Amino acid sequence: MYAVIRTGGKQYKVSVGDFLKVEKLEGAVGDAITLEDILMVGGDTVKIGTPVVPSASVVGKIVEQGKDKKILVFKSKRRKNSRKLNGHRQLRTVLKIEAINA
Repeated sequence: MYAVIRTGGKQYKVSVGDFLKVEKLEGAVGDAITLEDILMVGGDTVKIGTPVVPSASVVGKIVEQGKDKKILVFKSKRRKNSRKLNGHRQLRTVLKIEAINA
C-alpha cells in the first residue's frame, strides 16, 4: 500500500517503512505526527481525492530535526566589480512512515 501526500508545498509518494526528508514540521524527535493532506491512496484499490481523500491519514515518527546541506547563492553584476556570496541551509525534518490509514 502506498499514498501520495502533500506537505511543505511538495508531493511525496510514501509507503510503510520509508524515510522521508520534508520541510520543517513542529515536534521533537520521537514524536508521532499525523499527516492529513492525502491526495491518493493506492494498493488493491486506488482512491483518488478531489483534492484530498476524506478520512485518510499517514502516521509518521520524527527521526531527526536538522538542517540540509548548504547551498551557495552567488550574485554578480558584470563590469561593476560587484559580487555577493551568500550561503543558505534549509531546516528539514526526517520522518519514518509508520502507518497508512485509508
